[in-house]
Amino acid sequence: MNERFHLDMVWPATTQAADGMPRRPWTVAEIEAMVAAGIIDQDERFELIGGEVVPMSPRGARHEMVKGDLNEHFQGVRPRDMRVMQETTLRLDENSFVEPDFCVFPRTIAPGDVRGHDVLLAIEIADTSLRYDLGRKIGIYAAFGIPEIWVTNANTLVTHVHRALGVDGYRTVFEARPTDEIVSVRVPELKLCLSALGLKPL
Repeated sequence: MNERFHLDMVWPATTQAADGMPRRPWTVAEIEAMVAAGIIDQDERFELIGGEVVPMSPRGARHEMVKGDLNEHFQGVRPRDMRVMQETTLRLDENSFVEPDFCVFPRTIAPGDVRGHDVLLAIEIADTSLRYDLGRKIGIYAAFGIPEIWVTNANTLVTHVHRALGVDGYRTVFEARPTDEIVSVRVPELKLCLSALGLKPL
């Protein structure tokens, strides 16, 4: 028997997968240490949800085009006291982090220190990840107190808006067409009309 392991060792808590097999949860600190050590590549795309690693779909050309146009627009209209950060790691607690396409938060907070309650608006651009972004991920954002979420379908350019956060989740949910203008509740300077940016649905 390997002397490093003993039957009476106290293991970290486990999570339970759908197949009934236990899983050892990871912490944000452990994942960051593995990245720093080169065990996990810095470019590997995944999120950590409740200690479980959730792989993210590769970014397609359409996703990157829409994201680039939105970033150019947001940097031109954002108020000076706000940051609009692309793909910054949002640490939610010791066992969870996500990487929204855009996070809007006060400029007084350093990107590495931002937490869920600091975010005024999170934006996801989805193509193959649409089901996940509109499902489990919306629930995660609500659980950590993010007041407004926009999920834009990169192909149809329909934006699913979630706001008015309450104890049961987002009370106001609607779809905005590419020709509609969306205005952020907490940062009204951030207005978005996708067709006005020259974007067209596929």
